[in-house]
Amino acid sequence: MALMDKYSSVFQLANEIGMKNPDVKEEGGKLKIKGETEYELDKDRLWNSIKAHPGWENEVSADLRSGRSDVYGVHKVVSGDTLSKIAKTYYGNANRYMDIFNANKNILTNPDQIKVGQELTIPAK
Repeated sequence: MALMDKYSSVFQLANEIGMKNPDVKEEGGKLKIKGETEYELDKDRLWNSIKAHPGWENEVSADLRSGRSDVYGVHKVVSGDTLSKIAKTYYGNANRYMDIFNANKNILTNPDQIKVGQELTIPAK
């Protein structure tokens, strides 16, 4: 199986994210991936997608960068989300929910009231 085929899910995710200036080539038995995401979160998602493939360490060389350092990413609120749950997901610490609240005071007035569909800015770690 060609490496381009094996890692097709990575390329699908890159398209969904809207990776800028993608450069992908297979040479010398290695897949070389280069590109830029807007957010660090999207860069991390691409790396996680790469690492989900057994043998990636010997098959992939990636130079992924993010354009913004002030914002980690954007989270679209789904049913069951709370700021604490979102903070736990992105920071590993539910107590950092106020960081997210403070970054979104333009759309939130109460940390206990978020709505499905809202897009919340996740501050940089």
